[in-house]
Amino acid sequence: MNALIVNLQSVVELTDEQFFKLCQANRDLRFERTATGELIIMPPTGGGTGNRNAGITAQLWVWNEQSKQGIVFDSSTCFKLPNGADRSPDAAWIKLERWDALTEDEKEKFPPISPDFVIELLSPSDSLKAAQDKMKEYIDNGVILGFLINRKSRQLEIYRKGKEVEVLESPASVSGENVLVGFVLNVETIW
Repeated sequence: MNALIVNLQSVVELTDEQFFKLCQANRDLRFERTATGELIIMPPTGGGTGNRNAGITAQLWVWNEQSKQGIVFDSSTCFKLPNGADRSPDAAWIKLERWDALTEDEKEKFPPISPDFVIELLSPSDSLKAAQDKMKEYIDNGVILGFLINRKSRQLEIYRKGKEVEVLESPASVSGENVLVGFVLNVETIW
């Protein structure tokens, strides 16, 4: 099942507070909102994708617990991007000093900040084009490094601020480069 996109613009413009309340009142649903205000209702993942997402987040979390360089987020975290979109990457990381600059209220709602690093794992129902567009949106809004993992084609796309997308074929691992110093994602467990 693909995501459902609802255009509410002609009926109502949801404020950030209303969107937050909508999400809180419907915790069994996963929402995102585009920069133009379209509401995206995403289906829950299947068991395999959910397990792989948990593994990705766990790898990032374990590395961060050792390095103490930032804060790790799972797929249920929604970020308010500078372009106005509300997005939830499968895994995300923010440098500690950037996170600490937010107010407590900003941290508890949908943080108005782009992560420094994101990972998206393409699930069987996802559109590759839509996922690639989302990755470009992340980079355009301040994300420095991002990985898009496509299990079906066994490709990992690396998105970097100011550079062309790099496509790796069946990598065993991939580095967090100079953004997540010392982080290496074991991709073998994802294939």
